[in-house]
Amino acid sequence: MRQDQEDPYQRRSARVYAGAGRGGRGSDAGVLYDAVLLDRDGTLIEDVPYNGDPEKVRPLPGARAALDRLRAAGLRLAVVTNQSGLARGYFDEEQMRAVHARVEELLGGFDAWLVCPHDDADGCDCRKPAPGLVHAAARELGTSASRCVLVGDIGRDVGAALAAGAAGVLVPTPVTRPEEIAAAGWVATDLPSAVDEILRRQRAVRPARTADKVGTALVVRSDSAGDVLVTGPAIRAVAAGAQRVVLLCGPRGRAAAELLPGVDEIIEHPLPWIDPAPAPVDPDAMRRLTARLWAVGADEAVVFTSFHQSALPLALLLRMAGITRIAAISDDYPGALVDIRHRVPVGVPEPERALSLAAAAGYRLPAGDEPVLRLRDDAVAPRPAAVGDPGYVVLHPGSAASSRACPTELAARIAAALTAAGHRVLVTGGPDERTVTARVAAAGGTDLGGTTDLAGLAALVADAAAVVVGNTGPAHLAAAAGVPVVSLFAPTVPFGQWGPYRVPTVRLGDANAPCRDTRAAACPIPGHPCLSGVDPAEVVEAVRTLTASGGGIR
Repeated sequence: MRQDQEDPYQRRSARVYAGAGRGGRGSDAGVLYDAVLLDRDGTLIEDVPYNGDPEKVRPLPGARAALDRLRAAGLRLAVVTNQSGLARGYFDEEQMRAVHARVEELLGGFDAWLVCPHDDADGCDCRKPAPGLVHAAARELGTSASRCVLVGDIGRDVGAALAAGAAGVLVPTPVTRPEEIAAAGWVATDLPSAVDEILRRQRAVRPARTADKVGTALVVRSDSAGDVLVTGPAIRAVAAGAQRVVLLCGPRGRAAAELLPGVDEIIEHPLPWIDPAPAPVDPDAMRRLTARLWAVGADEAVVFTSFHQSALPLALLLRMAGITRIAAISDDYPGALVDIRHRVPVGVPEPERALSLAAAAGYRLPAGDEPVLRLRDDAVAPRPAAVGDPGYVVLHPGSAASSRACPTELAARIAAALTAAGHRVLVTGGPDERTVTARVAAAGGTDLGGTTDLAGLAALVADAAAVVVGNTGPAHLAAAAGVPVVSLFAPTVPFGQWGPYRVPTVRLGDANAPCRDTRAAACPIPGHPCLSGVDPAEVVEAVRTLTASGGGIR
């Protein structure tokens, strides 16, 4: 629910919300979360349908101790709950407040209570999975939705979190549907386990001690444009502790590397143990790379990789290049190749995975810098005047990995549906995707396929009302610009690791399709079933949800 439409059930009472007016912590660099938002029924207390009787309140096992741990860590707590029983007349406001008073008696006080009193038919912006309650809770707590994590037991809870740009944790119960579990990017077995991981992630991105400022730091991210973009916060953290940062990347990531703040010099070189279609290892090329790295004169190196990649081959070359301090994530035994061997549990978002490695090496983001994706202002090309005023929808159907592209016929129907709903649609793609973008734009929209480089695409994305895209680089460009994303996410890789980071998002597609977790570059299942079942009307509704809630977070 937007602030100008505030409902009386969402207003703070002095008794319940003491101290909730504190300001945000935007200058507390590196902190992932200021606040934890919690669903009520099925998450904090047993789910008694339409309960207006405080005597029926029963806390779930371990809830009080888990909440006390969050309080002790300095996190603010709010309850965000759908209570359609008010609209249906099953209980009144006084009875609901009595239930909430009993919850606080048993579980301790909360900094805010946010209630949607409507039914689904009311079409409000506050009933989960709409993001209104999350935005309202963030305002009450003096922070932003992107610095909140919401814990709930059904898909509506996770959907509301994502649509607001918050993190969402699903704690399934017997009523949670299997498809909701499959779609959730972060699943915990119970509330205490969810709290364990919230606090672990919070600690992981803050160094135990800050390293002395170094002269030159070599950072490595040899992969595609999206991979380089999601490493941006960690590279900024290293840049805050180094006088000079040199980035080693591959040809596929060079354009993205040029957009990152904190990078002083770029070395481009393909690494055959990283590239998806590698050429044979060329000993002379490896000798040239080693000599080039030696010439950098780096005091230390931080090797960033994805969860399925190994840092050890490059670590050997770095040792041969004379670099005496190397930090990397390695599950394999590194011997003498790595000085700071870091490990990260499966499922952590890639930007946080990289930030935690930077923290392990003693680097943290400077004051005022949020742990979000960001681009250099001076690197983004001006937006072409021919596209008209800001507020259009960018539809990007392609991907370098065809398994993650939106089927052309579906993209055309999405373009037609968005145009019919009154949206201006810009269809974007690379030079090799012009045939696809022309077919899609013919159904509705302006064809911009092959007309922009990555910097130009970033400019288009930055002025969009929303971006409709698969799991590919433009999704991360949107996250860097704070632009909402309708994510047509093929589940070949985990959504929790690769979904748009800390930006309002609606995920569409079959999260439990047979291609799940295969990491396939080409679709292994005929008919592309993970996305072919998406209804264009769902995309139109997702755009409405994200734009009606004022989804942009920066």
